[in-house]
Amino acid sequence: MAGSIACFIACIGDFWVTFTLGEYKPGYSHLLHTMSMLGVSSSPVSAIISAWWILLGLLMIFFAIGFAQAFVYRQWEVKISTWLIILYGLGEGLGSGLFKADRVNNSLTLAGNIHEVMGAVGTIALLTLPLLMIRIIPRSSNPGFHTLSWIVFITGFSMLLMFLFRFSSFHLEGLLIYKGLWQRLFVLDYYIYLIVIAVIMIKKQQVPFKTHSI
Repeated sequence: MAGSIACFIACIGDFWVTFTLGEYKPGYSHLLHTMSMLGVSSSPVSAIISAWWILLGLLMIFFAIGFAQAFVYRQWEVKISTWLIILYGLGEGLGSGLFKADRVNNSLTLAGNIHEVMGAVGTIALLTLPLLMIRIIPRSSNPGFHTLSWIVFITGFSMLLMFLFRFSSFHLEGLLIYKGLWQRLFVLDYYIYLIVIAVIMIKKQQVPFKTHSI
């Protein structure tokens, strides 16, 4: 139960905090700019958003512990999934909070590079989570969740590709310039998925849930 609550707070809180603090950064656009821009040293909300990201990371790690307890941890799929959630908490949470995406002369600082690398690791970890969850909760146990897992993965992969076009050498125009939009849609996609998993964990405590074993 506690792990699920941590997930609810992390997922809902992250959207509320970033959207609220975005209003206090002059010129900031939720559609055009990444969330990392809120945490740069020059941002008036840098300290607050960094503190939140650290808390987000801790909440996700706590959720991962609850996840491991809710499912059969001896299964390799559950072990890997637990560490994927932890990696997301470390990368996009603690990593974003401790290392700011600062730039000097239009180049990332050392902290900025660490921020990008840790964020990438966390994002890839979250992206691949549904591929493990379809084995932990197979179609025979929950066909709706199985379908949702594939929808989340395909949608998330598409949103991530759109977001990664920001690193392209081509001139971005049209929908491609909205990197903030694609990032937020990716996060929304997966946060909904994590919340669904948290709800399943709560139900699993109330009614025995048959997990897949190999």
